[in-house]
Amino acid sequence: MNVNPNKINKLIVQIESLIQTLIHEEQRFKDPFKSAHVYYLESARNLVHYNSLRKVDLRSLQKKLQNLGLSRLAKAEGHIMSSLIKTRFVLYKLLDEQPPNTIKPGLSIKNGKRLLNKHSKELLGFRSKGRRVRIMVTQPTQAAYDYDMVHKMVDLGMNCARINCAHDGPEVWQKIINNIKKASKAHGKTIKITMDLAGPKIRTGHITPGPKIKKFSPKRDGSGKITNPAIIELIPIIMENSEYNSLPISEEWLNKLEKDDVLFLKDSRGKHRELKVIEASKNKATVHCYETLYIETGTLICCNRSGMLDTPVGELPSIEQHILLKTNDSLIITKENVLGNPAVYDDEGKLIENAHISCQTPEVFNRIKEGDIILFDDGKIEGRIDTILDDRMEIQITRAKDTGSKLKAEKGMNFPTTNLGISGLTEKDKIDLEFVAKNADVVNFSFVNSKEDVEELLVELEKWNATNSLSIILKIETRFAFDNLVEILLTAMKVKQIGVMIARGDLAVETGWENIGRIQEEILALCSAAHIPVVWATQVLENFAKKGLPSRSEITDAVYSLQAECIMLNKGPYMGDVLQLLTKILSNMEHYHEKNEVMLPKMEKA
Repeated sequence: MNVNPNKINKLIVQIESLIQTLIHEEQRFKDPFKSAHVYYLESARNLVHYNSLRKVDLRSLQKKLQNLGLSRLAKAEGHIMSSLIKTRFVLYKLLDEQPPNTIKPGLSIKNGKRLLNKHSKELLGFRSKGRRVRIMVTQPTQAAYDYDMVHKMVDLGMNCARINCAHDGPEVWQKIINNIKKASKAHGKTIKITMDLAGPKIRTGHITPGPKIKKFSPKRDGSGKITNPAIIELIPIIMENSEYNSLPISEEWLNKLEKDDVLFLKDSRGKHRELKVIEASKNKATVHCYETLYIETGTLICCNRSGMLDTPVGELPSIEQHILLKTNDSLIITKENVLGNPAVYDDEGKLIENAHISCQTPEVFNRIKEGDIILFDDGKIEGRIDTILDDRMEIQITRAKDTGSKLKAEKGMNFPTTNLGISGLTEKDKIDLEFVAKNADVVNFSFVNSKEDVEELLVELEKWNATNSLSIILKIETRFAFDNLVEILLTAMKVKQIGVMIARGDLAVETGWENIGRIQEEILALCSAAHIPVVWATQVLENFAKKGLPSRSEITDAVYSLQAECIMLNKGPYMGDVLQLLTKILSNMEHYHEKNEVMLPKMEKA
């Protein structure tokens, strides 16, 4: 091979300069190394190396190395110092010279990968046969009462179960955990239990509720003929019923039902309707109806069998109301927790009263300024703060659909340009943490923004003697968390096992949709440098989970998630189908991805 000694020497000088930069940065970050858990001593060092290197424009150097057929350092996050020293060694050998050997090489490529695999197994549990990426599934309230549902999730490849402390309470959480452990034992598996602290999520307040009614309709073709009946699930009153085609009724009455029973009722319009029991089991019955019906709380249901007294339908959720907002509309955000209402107009269409809704976190009023941007519902609606008063702020809507966008209760509010200074731990989180520390394997730390938030969590864990028994997954969902990620990781490395969840929904809103692709890549690279497992979260196959049919973009997103160590799925009635499809995607693509690190044969035809 013909080489130009002058060019090689220049490359050696550049590599030497980079090595010295890493050494200097390492001296500057000595304290994190001293406090890091023994598991993370090498990882902390490598993270600091990578963070210093990412500040340097390496494109010219990479191109020259590539022209020599050498490593471009493009996938060297997990073994930076070792890769630089090996590249320097090869360059010296091209000159037939002996390189200096005075620097600790750090982790090798093999050991860097081994460390990440080890951390992934200990944090997220054993992987399923045929795929490296684990699957985490969010448990609905129904999982507390429907063991078969949980059993099926385990059977179809769930590796971790996620319980969100923002919903339900300790009694329901314990029942879900009991079912997970029972199903795990039945399958001879160990399913990791992760619990999300709710965190200081800033949300819109409640809106004046609508009537407590559910509508059920059969499906019809274009000519109006019925193709499928309305399918209704009868469940015990104690179970959640808002997300399914379900009606809550007395558990005792429900468990007396048998297949082919006929039920009768008069709906809220006074229409007589007939339901047929298609399937009946403990705590659940499926009924069909071939006419549209509206059922309200307290509607009486009777059975054709003698001895079955009439039973009332339990409490139904109110029909969700909304505020319709268009560009240039005004909206009042109140500090006091009062029910929201849409704008009021007179008969001539003249505005009488502006729409208003409350903010569930009144502390934001202490930080906001006139002119700040405010986003609602994952950025679907954008506004500008025009006026701030003691009890309210006045917003001008600057972006919404041409036909108007619906703002509902409990929707997220983001202030992407404002440092709200709100801690990652709320008083509720501190109370919930006692249960989490005693019953879960992992705590998912929501809305962590700084190393101080991590230190606060560690203090709370110390109170429950859970510092090294409870693993931590840091949810990165704000611009400030991303900006402070290196410090957050180095601080969290004081405990035995940590991970990172890329909460892409809030993160995209906070940082801008045009930036989320790059930010995802940077978080993945930083975590790879620290040998920290990543959970890929938010809306993975969500359309499929809720509606039973995936979109093409969802499939592409699922394939892209192979860069992470775990994928988080949210709730939905088609979760079994989602697990089956996702397992196939991950298994089929595993060998053709490998983070683009290997040369593989052409993929065979499907």
